[in-house]
Amino acid sequence: MAPSPRDASPSLQQAMDDVTNDVNRTIERLLPETDLAEAQLYKAMRHGTLSGGKRLRPFLVLQSAKLFNVDPLRSRRVAAAVEFIHAYSLIHDDLPAMDDASLRRGEPTVHKMYDDATAILAGDALLTLAFEVMSDSETHEDPRVRCELVHKLARAVGAGGMVGGQMLDLIGEQQAFDLGTISRLQRMKTGRLMAFSCEAGAILGKGSENLRRALCNYAHDLGLAFQVTDDILDVEGTEEETGKDHGHDAQAGKATFVSTMGIEQARTRAEMLVEQAVRHLAPFGNRAETLKELARYVLSRRA
Repeated sequence: MAPSPRDASPSLQQAMDDVTNDVNRTIERLLPETDLAEAQLYKAMRHGTLSGGKRLRPFLVLQSAKLFNVDPLRSRRVAAAVEFIHAYSLIHDDLPAMDDASLRRGEPTVHKMYDDATAILAGDALLTLAFEVMSDSETHEDPRVRCELVHKLARAVGAGGMVGGQMLDLIGEQQAFDLGTISRLQRMKTGRLMAFSCEAGAILGKGSENLRRALCNYAHDLGLAFQVTDDILDVEGTEEETGKDHGHDAQAGKATFVSTMGIEQARTRAEMLVEQAVRHLAPFGNRAETLKELARYVLSRRA
């Protein structure tokens, strides 16, 4: 299991633990064990999704959905689908052809636990399962809501979003990027799925365009701040703290916020992004306190 978040307040820690438990139970139901001949595929999918993790994106789904009084059963299904997408991306990112990582969340990566081919298929299956869950009538009785969820998710994770960001990440191992390109890379690779996670609650609750935009802006700044601190942890953190290979970005020659700006400027940028993220939540008043607290926690996390 990955280490628990550090320096989170008791209230935020409890909220994060509750989301982890709720989403894990939903994942268990949506992805049961099987004794079929292809059982290894399901084991690999479960290893990729249930072996720890902060459940940050599901947390954003559930907290944003609360702002619109969405039925928790619906928001938990969307949260699980988002985690399937995130797990698929990690499984593929860890492959030898990508980051060639051996540890994830303190456990062997899927291709190390099984093999490369199984890892590729497990990622493919999790990606398609996410859309199966999102488009099911149990997620929402209104087909227009389900269609919008599917459409927005597809845009967030495709060539214009997460997958395109990963392509830029690979290119960044071979050529130098300026700060603007690194920021664009991380908005695509990390920020777009976080933005969808926040907007999903508003979509489920049929929120106004103004409130959706506020949540998306919050998520974009949060995602960048998260990545900046991730880059810092890759330099300053330990394998025990982060649950993954230490110093991997530097060894791969990747362009990061730290390699471009230095540690202190990167830290200052993360603080600025968190302040901006919190300001975006002003339309929700005190109802968004947990989301504000989450943004501040990003600065102190060690995992």
